[in-house]
Amino acid sequence: MNANDNHMLHKGAAILLVDDDADLLRLLSLRLSANGYAVTAVASAEAALAQLDIALPSLVVSDIRLPGKDGMALFQHIRARHPALPVILLTAHGTIPDAVEATRLGAFAYLTKPFDAKVLLERIAQGLQLSAPPQAQGADGEQWREEIVSRSHAMAELLAEARLVAASDASVLIRGESGTGKELLARAIHRASRRAKAPFIAVNCGAIPEPLLESELFGHVKGAFTGAVGAREGLVQAADGGTLFLDEIGDMPLMLQVKLLRVLQERVVRQLGADSGRPVDVRILSATHRDLDAAMREGQFREDLYYRLNVITLTLPPLSQRREDIALLATRFLQSLAAKYGKQVTGFAPDALEALTRAAWPGNVRQLVNVVEHVCALATSSLAPLSLVQRALKVPSLEVLSYTAAKQRFERQYLVQLLKLTDGNVADAARLAERNRTEFYRLLQRHELDAALFRTET
Repeated sequence: MNANDNHMLHKGAAILLVDDDADLLRLLSLRLSANGYAVTAVASAEAALAQLDIALPSLVVSDIRLPGKDGMALFQHIRARHPALPVILLTAHGTIPDAVEATRLGAFAYLTKPFDAKVLLERIAQGLQLSAPPQAQGADGEQWREEIVSRSHAMAELLAEARLVAASDASVLIRGESGTGKELLARAIHRASRRAKAPFIAVNCGAIPEPLLESELFGHVKGAFTGAVGAREGLVQAADGGTLFLDEIGDMPLMLQVKLLRVLQERVVRQLGADSGRPVDVRILSATHRDLDAAMREGQFREDLYYRLNVITLTLPPLSQRREDIALLATRFLQSLAAKYGKQVTGFAPDALEALTRAAWPGNVRQLVNVVEHVCALATSSLAPLSLVQRALKVPSLEVLSYTAAKQRFERQYLVQLLKLTDGNVADAARLAERNRTEFYRLLQRHELDAALFRTET
């Protein structure tokens, strides 16, 4: 691949230029922009550090001699915080030893002033080529992962692996802490697969009460149990031809683990109460934050099911291991939330962004969303200040409800599940809840639930 091909391949790549020579900075900006790069030009290392906090570029070109913090200090900061980010250093004759040392420590290249702009373009194209993660080319190449906001090397490697995995029909187990985005990754794999135009059905095995989970997954026939006034298709059948995502698979009861294993082995699903099964073509993606090896040792998870689900394992890194993404994610969330709430806040103050990038994030991306929402709700200026970020970070990442609110939430979810199970038959739902019909209607009215919406054709 020649230099021109490289330029076309990386057209639009973001380049951060750092030089205190205003004329050279302007000349380089024009030359790189003319070659299709998105250029940000700054005159100091301090300004470059601020830009790195706002958005990570694809490559940095920096002079070694800068006012205040010099180019070597900037390079050392980049190497420590963003080890995969390529850096090209510009050096005068007197700073060549520093540049040589920098290349030994990981700088991609150095050029001695005065240099040929063509050589710089070639070095930039080479640096982008070597550092770019494998990815699909073409107009639709990145649509499959559009919900996943990231520029970090750790996520780039994971997404490259996920793209390869998507091409097969193998079962995938996605591991990762709570709040890392396991369902987003599962959706991305589905969109990159041959099943992309078929359904993607997600079910949280830990969120559905155990007595209802079997019917939700596998469906039931009319009369299968008290209150089953009509047949209902399960989520496995609904995903036929597509992908079924089983979140928190470690919380699935053992009895249902046996039935799921049978579906995976026989590719046939049998509804609750049915005498025969129906063929089903479905790919299984599953996720857990639990230690399934420990669960198997304790007899809480079947080993044969584990090996069926765990053909390929993908592990989502915690937010603390992809800090390059924090400023990008926070800014994206802020823009979305500001539009939602009609607020005029447009970004974070530099010290506020710094606080976000240095925070511990035990709740991962989910906690980051909560913090940004807290900041957005209270912001009164265009730039969210450090004080608001610090205040939001002190709020527990786990949602803490009052007893009354928690009771109301559970009650509504319980009523919804009963109505789904009984196809909207209030008498049967009231009988299952062991309440009289009048009291049950009052409960429905309190939660603004219309039983008719849950009725299906039989």
